[in-house]
Amino acid sequence: MFPNPRNKARLALLVAASLLITGAALAKSSDRNQPMTIDAARSEGSFENDGVTHLSGDVVVVQGTLEVHADNGEIHFRNGEIARAVFTGNQARMKQVNDDGTPVDAVADRIDYDVINNIVTLTGNYRITSPKGSNAGQKMVYNTVTGKMQSGGDGTRVHTVIQPKNKAPTSQTPAPARPGAK
Repeated sequence: MFPNPRNKARLALLVAASLLITGAALAKSSDRNQPMTIDAARSEGSFENDGVTHLSGDVVVVQGTLEVHADNGEIHFRNGEIARAVFTGNQARMKQVNDDGTPVDAVADRIDYDVINNIVTLTGNYRITSPKGSNAGQKMVYNTVTGKMQSGGDGTRVHTVIQPKNKAPTSQTPAPARPGAK
């Protein structure tokens, strides 16, 4: 499906970048060097030159720890290089394990990565969660180069939870036995 190995790496980068949450480096670096599989009920278009390849019907992209599940996908090419990728569904889901071993999950009605401008846009009931925190709302725009994120400001609310950096692990200490209990 991907005759040019550089296109595989670029698609992996764009998918991983769409998982970014403020202040966190999310993409597992070794995932870029893993084989990528794309499964869909239908694929139409070209992975070459200028154009769009449409994926539909239970689209699943897997590369290393990265997993994307969507109803539909579009991969836009310019001069034979990936320029943009869009995943849509009710809801499009992405998950990946970071280099530090922490999992990250993201869902949105639409996940759009503009590779040329390094901008990821999550729209429609998006939610990003990790052990470090969560962010949810209607639209988030994330610059993968600067790390700057913008959400809300359009009349909608944004909900963010940041876990304490030194969060103590919960201990599962058994309760002391009651006297006379068997």
